[in-house]
Amino acid sequence: MSQLRKIAVVGASLAGLRAVEFIRRAKFDGELVLIGDEPQLPYDRPPLSKEVLRGEWEQERIALRRKSYDELNVELMLGRHAVALRSAEREVELEGGDVVAYDGLVITTGGSARRLPNQPTLDGVFTLRTLDDSLRIRAALDAKPRVAVIGAGFIGAEVAASARQLGLDVTMIEALETPLARTLGPKLGRVLQQVHERRGVRVLCGRKVEHFEGTDRVTGLMLDDGTTVACELVVVGIGMTPSVSWLEGSGVEVDDGVRCDETLGASAPGVVAAGDVANWHNPLFGERMRVEHWTNAVEQARHAVGTLLAAPGEAQPFLSAPMFWSDQFDTKIQGAGRPRPSDDLTVFGPTKEGKLLALYARAGRLVGVVTFNQPPKLIQLRMLIAKRGSLDEALKIAES
Repeated sequence: MSQLRKIAVVGASLAGLRAVEFIRRAKFDGELVLIGDEPQLPYDRPPLSKEVLRGEWEQERIALRRKSYDELNVELMLGRHAVALRSAEREVELEGGDVVAYDGLVITTGGSARRLPNQPTLDGVFTLRTLDDSLRIRAALDAKPRVAVIGAGFIGAEVAASARQLGLDVTMIEALETPLARTLGPKLGRVLQQVHERRGVRVLCGRKVEHFEGTDRVTGLMLDDGTTVACELVVVGIGMTPSVSWLEGSGVEVDDGVRCDETLGASAPGVVAAGDVANWHNPLFGERMRVEHWTNAVEQARHAVGTLLAAPGEAQPFLSAPMFWSDQFDTKIQGAGRPRPSDDLTVFGPTKEGKLLALYARAGRLVGVVTFNQPPKLIQLRMLIAKRGSLDEALKIAES
């Protein structure tokens, strides 16, 4: 740690703020800079598709830090885009030409909302990633438009649920056979589809958008089966693209994010990554992964800071059973591990109360769990995944 006198954190995200806080908790007393491309102080993103979008929460409520930033003794450089990294010189170049020197660097830049290849620039067509995006969509919803959501992953499904809770006509369009078919498999996907359909969302699966209709403002979507979905507002929710373009030629290897080793160290000395942008080898599953969820951002921020401040050779692997959740209508979906549609699947439910528990196993080992409205079970089973526990052990917990 004594060799580091200045640390720069690029990305004023959840992972970025927590990295700053963990650095100070580790008694680092050198210079600390937090660089972010949005002008706002770090804020919580999950409410953007739910409480903020529905107009239930205002901006102040999603602030990630209630205490003064003065306590962190950190220089805030907000509304500043990092455009280049020169890792040999240990310098970050910002838009406008300013240069920030560093001894240690934490990359927490997250990503940007993915767009469709044929997505036009029309009024009424949105993506959702930032606070500004959420506020713009919220204002447009005041006109009571017919809403089409493209994509039935967590973001798309949450937006569809929020719009329907506002009493709007909502159609959700998904290219796969069910929502979340690629991650949780079609059986759970059908259950989630029914959650939406029972509340009046029109769900069209196995359909793709051929083109957008309208001259200045969107009026509808033409699907690949020739049908048209009439709408005045479209939200494209098809995932995110890691923000790594500024690292081109930097010496930091990128591969669907910042390519890290098992300790979250990047390929350049003195550089680590955390959060949505970090692509690391997870020894718990023996595979490389990038995880876009809240808990992972916090846990990786802590671990990346530990790696950065560790003495040579003392950094430890980041073994994680990633945790995720999504609130849709009155259904709290929670999961952990690395479920795949090809896993051996055991499902309990859904019950009349909407409770469900699904166990995913490979070669008799529990590798994933998903619950609907059963938080206590989720915590126990996540711990079992982390211990490389068996399906038989999981079944005892599930049946208790």
